[in-house]
Amino acid sequence: MINRPFWTEKIVRAWKTRPIVWLSGVRRVGKTSLAQLLPDAAILNCDLPSTQRKLEDPESYLRSVPKRQTMVLDEIHQLTDPSRILKIAADVFPSLRVLATGSSTLAATRKFRDSLSGRKWNVYLCPVLLTECRENFDVHDLDTRLLHGGLPEPLLSGHKSADFFEEWIDSYYARDIAELFRVRDRTGFLLLLRLLMSQSGGLADLTKLASESGLSRHTVKAHIEAMTVAHAIFPVRPFHGGGRREIVHRPKIYAFDTGFVTYARGWDSIRDDDRGLLWEHLVLDALRAASREQEISYWRDKSGRGLDFVLRRGGKRVDVIECKVRADRFNPEVLAYFRSLYPQGENWVATPYDDSGFTRRVRGLKVRFGGISQILSGKRENVESASA
Repeated sequence: MINRPFWTEKIVRAWKTRPIVWLSGVRRVGKTSLAQLLPDAAILNCDLPSTQRKLEDPESYLRSVPKRQTMVLDEIHQLTDPSRILKIAADVFPSLRVLATGSSTLAATRKFRDSLSGRKWNVYLCPVLLTECRENFDVHDLDTRLLHGGLPEPLLSGHKSADFFEEWIDSYYARDIAELFRVRDRTGFLLLLRLLMSQSGGLADLTKLASESGLSRHTVKAHIEAMTVAHAIFPVRPFHGGGRREIVHRPKIYAFDTGFVTYARGWDSIRDDDRGLLWEHLVLDALRAASREQEISYWRDKSGRGLDFVLRRGGKRVDVIECKVRADRFNPEVLAYFRSLYPQGENWVATPYDDSGFTRRVRGLKVRFGGISQILSGKRENVESASA
């Protein structure tokens, strides 16, 4: 069993303020394995008829659970009324810590008649973070993480198997899409999914996607919403603060994992030109793990100037993160222009090869350089001053 302290500590911290943690993430990302790492965890597989019968009278069952016990309800959406047992657990047995897992957000199924407002924290388990690759999974090569992706099985495999990715896509459609969203056009849906994966990180063009997939524009939009709820993609909305030439509507759509991007593009190795876009995906994973997702956006104007990620921090403050595989390729021109419009906030350049962290003055701006660990912890270490 591979220890994953970043995630176990995140869940334990959430329990300090809420009795329920909703742990979501795609199939085979490691939710059940993570649950097994929690202390005093009693894991109930809600796929099993025996578990479903056991929970038909949730109050009686919960009374039998020892106080301070951690109860894991794995694949909870398989229950007839999952929100009922969670609400009873939170309201009647507040000393009980509950972890509920699922492959999609809590809003994915109409079975959840209660939003459980004030009773739960949402934790999205993304594919294995780069810091975890090095510290926990004994994977130290960036290209291996980019090519194989961050699902534990292909990440730890000695070779990239097309069979794994095909089987995962088939299971995703059958268990998460057809079952939860009643989507019946398997061919059209999967064609759109593969298009989005192959175009990951680009601006969404619904009309073009409709033409390429043979679906209506309305259907494309509905399918994208289902894929977002079921975590296969993540749309990043544009930041706009009132500038007349800013893009304000079109999201950038990222696939959930670099392994599926490289598979959809037919890559069996990583070239120098491929790393930049794939590195953006790893930085986005770290941002989603460390920040509230609604804070994350990108910036672009109609002249083509753009910044990878912008984080809204309240008031007029916005932080900027540029993703560069090599720090010496950072060009400050666009950042300087953006800061002439929005001067308040921090400036980061995220790089994969230097996690020590340092600060430079660039074009009169303080720019912090560092790796994924700085994004996850918010710490700034080994600060140095330099002119550039």
